[in-house]
Amino acid sequence: MPINEKLLEIKDHTGAGYRPVIDYDAWRVAVLNFCDDLLPENLTKMQRHNETDEVFVLLRGRCILFLGEGEKEITSIHAEDMSLFKIYNVKRAAWHTHTLSRDAMVLIVENRDTTYDNSPFCPLTDTQQQAILFLTGELWNR
Repeated sequence: MPINEKLLEIKDHTGAGYRPVIDYDAWRVAVLNFCDDLLPENLTKMQRHNETDEVFVLLRGRCILFLGEGEKEITSIHAEDMSLFKIYNVKRAAWHTHTLSRDAMVLIVENRDTTYDNSPFCPLTDTQQQAILFLTGELWNR
């Protein structure tokens, strides 16, 4: 006999890309799966969330979290090859993007009111895009 939805809500996302699966009060849980936009050669911008931290947990596959230093523009890029089941908390207003392997699934926890209105993008220069390609090769081809 199924459990009453008033007691338990079960959601999933197996399609490509980002999808919120649970919204409750002030927080949201989403799933991010591979999509072509996240191939390293397709990364052309970073985003930041001006009002919240954002938590990432790698559930399967591989994911590199790219972080950009700088206020109005990105001055340097760092790469973190995520480990399964560890919690990565990207701090409020930190520029970030990521690349995923085709089999990857990432759990995301963020404020429910995280929107494009409070999450600006910063374009990457050609040099920064090349740096992301280089860092991806260094981390995934060792």
